[in-house]
Amino acid sequence: MSEKPKFAVIGGGSWATAIVKMLTMNVDQVNWYMRSVYALEHLKLHKHNPNYLSSVEFDIKKLNLTNDINEAVKDADYVIFAIPSAFLNNELQNLTEDLQGKIIFSAIKGIVPETSMIVGEHFHKNYNIDYDNIGVITGPCHAEEVALERLSYLTIACGDAAKAKVMAKNLSSYFIKTKTSDDIIGTEYAAVLKNIYSIAAGIAHGLGYGDNFQAVLMSNAIREMKRFIKKVHKMKRNINNSAYLGDLLVTGYSVFSRNRMFGNMIGKGYTVKSAQMEMSMVAEGYYAAKSAWNLNKEYAAKTPILDAVYEVLYEGKEAKQSFKKLTDKLN
Repeated sequence: MSEKPKFAVIGGGSWATAIVKMLTMNVDQVNWYMRSVYALEHLKLHKHNPNYLSSVEFDIKKLNLTNDINEAVKDADYVIFAIPSAFLNNELQNLTEDLQGKIIFSAIKGIVPETSMIVGEHFHKNYNIDYDNIGVITGPCHAEEVALERLSYLTIACGDAAKAKVMAKNLSSYFIKTKTSDDIIGTEYAAVLKNIYSIAAGIAHGLGYGDNFQAVLMSNAIREMKRFIKKVHKMKRNINNSAYLGDLLVTGYSVFSRNRMFGNMIGKGYTVKSAQMEMSMVAEGYYAAKSAWNLNKEYAAKTPILDAVYEVLYEGKEAKQSFKKLTDKLN
């Protein structure tokens, strides 16, 4: 690997745009892959992504823009995937460049539907990438606040502490503080689950529940998250750290949370399809709810909030009745 590592970002959404912004504050060039030729041409001419975080202006000389995923990956040392989990498998089918020797970081907060695996496990089992070459970029951090340069915190997890530090250093700035972790699996599952709990918070708000109930819901959600992750990957971790509790809180309460927005629509009576059509961005928690619920058939963790969200989204149960039953299971 070169002395100065080269980075590639795969994705054209808000989180990908935010990551490119963070990287370009520290490195001379970033390979940036996105599917949209229109967005790429717009970036070259107007220096901003027309679809997401359009207030962020880029130094185009620092960007190698391409709609060829292989060109982006080819000479990169670190490859950061920041696309919705539902679309990851399709994108990877276009990849012919060998990922062996690359360091793969996931900024995806979801489960790959085709394999029911979190992204790190997907790359480990299907692409034979060692866990020392797999990492996770997690919050609490909304892309919109990165665009506004508001103080934000990231947790960078990797099996190899040195690689986590390299990524942390290159994402850091005067408004981005980073810390590292060795809990690759736990932090990634936390990022998946918090989106489901954020949908629950949104549904509750849409149904008219107030702040008092939201507080109970979130305190139960962090305990549910702890039970689930402990079943999946038992190790010493502090569930109250920012990568777990902090990320849950910002996703459950923030006006920028697309999962909360999606849940709010469901609570107000939108169908799943109509809520998805109304939103311009993907609510990862929708896909995660099905995958996590199916996984929990094996692990059998006590997950009343996950169960309630699943039955509303996938079994056609009325949100009002499901959440009335849920209120009796929380404490």
